[in-house]
Amino acid sequence: MPTAIIADDERLMRDQLRLRLNQVWPELEIIGEAKNGDEAVALVAELKPDLTFLDIRMPGTNGMEAARLIGTQSNIVFVTAYDQYAVEAFERGAVDYVLKPPEQERLQVTVERLKLRLEKPKEAANDSVTAMLSQLAEKMAAPKPTYLQWIQASIGQDLRMIPVEEILFFRSDEKYTCVQTDRFEALIRKPVRDLAEELDPALFWQIHRATLVNVNAIEGVTRDIRGRHLVLIKGKSDKLEVSRSFLHLFKQM
Repeated sequence: MPTAIIADDERLMRDQLRLRLNQVWPELEIIGEAKNGDEAVALVAELKPDLTFLDIRMPGTNGMEAARLIGTQSNIVFVTAYDQYAVEAFERGAVDYVLKPPEQERLQVTVERLKLRLEKPKEAANDSVTAMLSQLAEKMAAPKPTYLQWIQASIGQDLRMIPVEEILFFRSDEKYTCVQTDRFEALIRKPVRDLAEELDPALFWQIHRATLVNVNAIEGVTRDIRGRHLVLIKGKSDKLEVSRSFLHLFKQM
């Protein structure tokens, strides 16, 4: 039977991943758990698991550092809440990954990859993994882009400087973009497609070609009688339509 350990600083995530793995790969034996990278490295040396599921971001020794220390002793599977550089690199197949929270359908794809990897000669796989880890570390260490902190908007004859964290959502029509806060509504001429490139994607999600919403302002998602998905805004009666191409954003909620 193939064996594995799970390393994540969140107990709930370890339990959830263990449960999902048992559903899609009952033959896999989870022989240990770790709360950080140091414990993971020690467990690998002691238990010699075939697979090591490593959370990328852990306090102390993180997943990337632990992976280097583990080296060729175990096949690495990174666990990530979504890092654009990580996912881009992992999709090339040199290193496997699991997205948080683990979904059964997506995890099944990872499991099939892992089964194939375990059939390959270890030396061939290790060379590609080492090269990918170096490339990934460089990308993740690169300077983070700077995002808009303020929006300059008009309210009647007045001009306001609005901190982006106070904005609930942006919604465009043909000429203007409405900037909605908890206290007032303002207008700007910048279209949503430009704002989407200038705002932090971790704070603002584009849910429609004409709408951006602050994730902290989302109360929930509902459906209307026509089957459309609508985002509910905390403290507001507004319901923002979600385009089909953006529905994947809410699978983790």
